Amino acid sequence: MYQTLRTLLSNARCWDTDSKRSYQDLFERLDTNKDGKVDVAELREGLKAMGIFRQGAAQKIVSSGDQNKDGCLDFNEFTKYLKEHEKKLWLTFKSLDKNDDGRIDSSEIQQSLAELGIGVSGEDALKILQSMDIDGTMMVDWNEWREHFLLCPAHNLEEIIRYWKHSSVLDIGDSLAIPDEFTEEEKSTGGWWKQLVAGAVAGAVSRTGTAPLDRVKVFMQVHSSKANRISLLGGFKQMIAEGGVTSLWRGNGINVLKIAPETAIKFMAYEQYKRLLSSEGAKIETHQRFLAGSLAGATAQTTIYPMEVLKTRLTLRKTGQYAGMFDCAKKILRKEGVKAFYKGYVPNSLGILPYAGIDLAVYETLKNTWLAHYATESANPGVLVLLGCGTISSTCGQLASYPLALVRTRMQAQASLEPSNQPSMSSLMKKIVAKDGVFGLYRGILPNFMKVIPAVSISYVVYEYMKSGLGISK
Repeated sequence: MYQTLRTLLSNARCWDTDSKRSYQDLFERLDTNKDGKVDVAELREGLKAMGIFRQGAAQKIVSSGDQNKDGCLDFNEFTKYLKEHEKKLWLTFKSLDKNDDGRIDSSEIQQSLAELGIGVSGEDALKILQSMDIDGTMMVDWNEWREHFLLCPAHNLEEIIRYWKHSSVLDIGDSLAIPDEFTEEEKSTGGWWKQLVAGAVAGAVSRTGTAPLDRVKVFMQVHSSKANRISLLGGFKQMIAEGGVTSLWRGNGINVLKIAPETAIKFMAYEQYKRLLSSEGAKIETHQRFLAGSLAGATAQTTIYPMEVLKTRLTLRKTGQYAGMFDCAKKILRKEGVKAFYKGYVPNSLGILPYAGIDLAVYETLKNTWLAHYATESANPGVLVLLGCGTISSTCGQLASYPLALVRTRMQAQASLEPSNQPSMSSLMKKIVAKDGVFGLYRGILPNFMKVIPAVSISYVVYEYMKSGLGISK
């Protein structure tokens, strides 16, 4: 039957007009009971007959392609699965074919594995090649590659994972996005911590560069209202008049300082939650990734939340009010107690779900759309596409969670503004809506959106320089 597979697929590619006939012939051979569907048992027997049986492969293929969840694949589901899978194989083949001659030799396999952090000898690379080489030329062309992997349910292709990094590359000042996936090679070779360090440094530079916009956003969130309208320009003028130009960077020190612990805690928590939620470890479904990422974000935010409160207080401070972050912490502790360090925690935690969920959903949609329509030669989207997808998804996430972020900031600041009769989250939200209308929940959103594009641009450029400096291969 393996010879049959070679015959059926030798002249077809997923975008060729002959593919449907080839897929239909293969489907009919796998559908041994002729009921118009291929179940796990039939597929398992077919894979065994082809000599390419792998443990659990049949179940994974059916689960991936089974859209109506009836436990088997009809012809349309079977065809769609093969087309999508074949396109991923084509992208991987093109990334391995370094000299673009339409064939892969052992040196190209060795080079590609080295770029992923796996060192193999020339002899081992030759053995890998021989396992796919059908015609004995010591080279693998597209048809041989395709035949070898078409019915192997390989997912998380390393090149696509590496190119489509998101949260570790782009920093917009809010750390609520789902953490990125790292390949097993990146974890085993230590590449993951270098990428986290590069991301942290990029975030520090990005936040410092956009700190004035961040401060005016907080200033407008807390002080602006219908009775006391503060424009973007008016906010800058007030802050400069009160404390000079350098006052525009108040609160930036602790905003940068909290990047390292938050990133480290989120990454470690994310890996633990993934293991708890998925029996397959790294092979995690999107909904499980969302849940693991949200829980990891909540864990990190809970741990470093006192720093968030300090950041808000230091951002809003008057000249001479605090000598520094430690003085600010001491005064808060002495006057308001430990509970003050967790004011606004509830709206902050509730804001994680809409932000992370929408950010992930929009980014994955944009990524998959690009891969489906434009990725013909490589999975590399290019800088503009990557920045565009990151900017759009982050902006959508912010738009959904912004009212909760505003309420959080008001609650964090209210002790310094209103010592008595401090309202709860729900009563504060009602008070804002009653006084300023629904748009009152979006005070300060203009500078917030204005900082997104410069923030992602700065963080991306710095991230690329840091990758080069730390010796991370692209």
